[in-house]
Amino acid sequence: MTNWKKAGLTALAGSLVATSAFAGAMTVSGTANLSYTANSGAEDTARTDETEVGNDGSRWGTNKSVSFSGSGELDNGWTVSVGQTLVAGAATAGMSLTLDMGDLGSLNYETSSGARGIGKIKDMMPTADEDVGNGIDVDGTATAGGLSGTVSGGSTGFHYAKTIDTVEIGLGYSPKGGSTSGGGGVTGTGGGASTVSGFIKLDPMDGLEIGAGVGEAQSATASQTDDYTTIYATYVYGSLTVGYQVSEFDTYGTTADDEQTRWGVLYALNDEISVSYQNHENDDTTSVDEEAEGWSASYTSGGMTFKVHRNSADNVSNATSNESEHTEVGVTFAF
Repeated sequence: MTNWKKAGLTALAGSLVATSAFAGAMTVSGTANLSYTANSGAEDTARTDETEVGNDGSRWGTNKSVSFSGSGELDNGWTVSVGQTLVAGAATAGMSLTLDMGDLGSLNYETSSGARGIGKIKDMMPTADEDVGNGIDVDGTATAGGLSGTVSGGSTGFHYAKTIDTVEIGLGYSPKGGSTSGGGGVTGTGGGASTVSGFIKLDPMDGLEIGAGVGEAQSATASQTDDYTTIYATYVYGSLTVGYQVSEFDTYGTTADDEQTRWGVLYALNDEISVSYQNHENDDTTSVDEEAEGWSASYTSGGMTFKVHRNSADNVSNATSNESEHTEVGVTFAF
């Protein structure tokens, strides 16, 4: 009698496992970060001399995120996957839905945090931590402006990707309107033009990657669009990686267009330690060029990563009075 019970339970367990595998699988991952950050800019103006204290407040911060992902296979062999990320325990960083169609490519919809189209190659320069624009703004308070001339394909909408041998193409469509909406809803009035863009990547030889992208987005002028392009090349030789990228942003109805140039170098001392340098310049036809540079380093041991970067910029937003410096040291745990 007992043996029959065991056999029945075993059969039931097998049936449940098979049903679960057919329905799909769910995984959970997360990160936790502790950082120390120092900015210079507007907060320093509270000092009348070097003996007084500025008003920049606490420099310690922490953040965490939990990501849920699941996937399942359709009868025709295609795969559907969904992802949801929660930041700081409550805020939603992004929800994504992806249909992998095999040889036909993949189609992804993102609600808030994923780059679309040309945005996926907006900054291809190698770095050990953050890019040269991280933490840079016009007054040192992280409340206004930043480095200029960076292209964007939007963050909410569709992205199609297809790889053929050594060629990858990407097409992005970010619908008009500034916010997402729930199923069966619309974002309401106020929508302008949608953002449409695309890119192509090539790997013509070992270590070399080149790419280019074009797109257009809603202009500040009603019913008009701004045009942008970017082209880059990166080359990996042993432990050394170098990159160069040029981006142009043509604003409708003005001659003050942006032409951004970036280059970067990364050296991997070993599998755990990397250091990098990035340089940025933006020319918008005004009298001064926006210039920035950044250093970064990282050390990884298992699921723990120590990171540090220091960025500095002159003439932020191509104005002579704007200078900014940003230094950040942090440790991140992945689980």
